[in-house]
Amino acid sequence: MGNFLNSNDSLEFVKDEFRKYYKDNSVELPDRFGRREFAFVLFGGKGIIRHLGFEKINQFTDFLKEKTPGDIYYSSAYYQIPDAPTMQEKNWMGAELIFDLDSDHLPNAEKLDYTQQLKMVKKEFFKLVDDFLLNDFGFDEKYIELYFSGGRGYHCHVKDPKILNIDSSERREIIDYITGRDLKDSLVFHEQVTDRKSYGNRSFPSGKTLKMPRPDEPGWRGRVSRGIIEMVNEIKKSDDPIEKLKEYGVKKSDAEKLLDDLSEERIKRIKEGRLDQSKTIRKFFLNSALRKTAVSMSAGETDEPVTCDVKRLIRLPASLHRKTGFKVEKITLETLMEFDPLRDAVVLPDNPVKIELNQPFGITIKKEEFNLKQGIQELPTYLAVFLIGRKKAKIIL
Repeated sequence: MGNFLNSNDSLEFVKDEFRKYYKDNSVELPDRFGRREFAFVLFGGKGIIRHLGFEKINQFTDFLKEKTPGDIYYSSAYYQIPDAPTMQEKNWMGAELIFDLDSDHLPNAEKLDYTQQLKMVKKEFFKLVDDFLLNDFGFDEKYIELYFSGGRGYHCHVKDPKILNIDSSERREIIDYITGRDLKDSLVFHEQVTDRKSYGNRSFPSGKTLKMPRPDEPGWRGRVSRGIIEMVNEIKKSDDPIEKLKEYGVKKSDAEKLLDDLSEERIKRIKEGRLDQSKTIRKFFLNSALRKTAVSMSAGETDEPVTCDVKRLIRLPASLHRKTGFKVEKITLETLMEFDPLRDAVVLPDNPVKIELNQPFGITIKKEEFNLKQGIQELPTYLAVFLIGRKKAKIIL
């Protein structure tokens, strides 16, 4: 089979396709690009080349033509001296707020194929932008830029002048809110007395219920109520409610007990805003609603080091991703849900080339279904580059 991981011919083939792309297409340089640090990963190189700055556009394009990098990054921060050799010498001037949602951080991502991961992370990304950034935080859409990363996820850049100078701890507070970290039940629900008993001249509560917020309430209160009602509907409509509950992380024995407790009358009360009766039901919904309605990434979190890092490097728009050959594509909130990375971010040509595949592989890309067998075959250039980048194939000259 040969070496699929370190084929010089394969690297040169991909590099040549990248060179042609950059010759015919312009990348999107960020605003105030002269204040940004740039960094590059070269084909066949080790590590990242960084601490570079460009004062003029032609300096950047000349570098691109000369080096043809596999990955291009720029800083979310602005610096007085972006090409200074140390971070301290750069003199930080502020930074965009960056969110990086990557499908390999999704719960159970290892059970999904690449296409399924892309669909799931897109839903989480929409939730992050529409539900949290625009609605809860009230950012103006004109300050928000959205991108497909070219790989396995999406990037959101918030450029509101109000947040450019906030520090890491303040950015952490934004993440804590979005992930629901340390959100206490008492802030969302309150106990309501449903019955009282009298002893002599005094009365005591004999029945209580947890009162849910109205689903239309703003912020986390309404979000949790909507999440609970949605889960109830999903469970009851499911052909296999036990499996549906297991998707929420409930053990089979607990799932069976929960279903026994989840009578039609109790479902009616939950939809009316009363979360009472069974301890099993109470525990499940309080925990699961938070996980369901938070932005779901590793441990229910976004990629925190990215968001909290005020000196983060992020992929350059319209550049290519070394491991896929796909374009870092700019999108809008209106087009996000219709956006298909395997159609809209595929920009390399369809010229046929021969590759050797090290294992069977299936994918639908550019609306064409490929069910590939192991061995030598002829494929479009864009798919060959994708398979080489994922270390599943090598070029045959």
